[in-house]
Amino acid sequence: MHACFYAAVLSLRSLLNYWLPVVLWMSLIFAGSGDSNSGNRSSRLIGPFVRFFAPNIAPETLDIIILSVRKTAHLTEYAVLAMLVWRARRQPQPREIRVWRWPDARWTLLICILYASTDEWHQSFVPNRESAVHDVFIDAFGATGGLVLIWIVSRWKRKD
Repeated sequence: MHACFYAAVLSLRSLLNYWLPVVLWMSLIFAGSGDSNSGNRSSRLIGPFVRFFAPNIAPETLDIIILSVRKTAHLTEYAVLAMLVWRARRQPQPREIRVWRWPDARWTLLICILYASTDEWHQSFVPNRESAVHDVFIDAFGATGGLVLIWIVSRWKRKD
């Protein structure tokens, strides 16, 4: 019975340490898919910020900057998601020699793409939001970027 309890505690600790951050980050992405973060609303934040630094900016240029900031946010949030999912799947240990594994990377990318797809589907039900397949590709590219960063760091660590 004592061993069973110890195994349950370790399993709960693993769940909290590795998978809870994934669920929290996914929740943050889900919340960001709501109406309060639609393009119209976020441009009310980004626009004045840009105009503070460039008061005479052309409206077309401002629109391009706002769109770039929004799409960069997609890339970044899914790069972070990929790093968190990869970490949860791998559960790397300190001083582990071989950190990178391609099957883990493939599963991580699949999970991120599936989540991006469900996020876009969710947006199709939100007023002032639209669902776009190209956003899933942007999200997948961001997730790939997060995995590439992990791969680079793991190669760098192996050389030490």
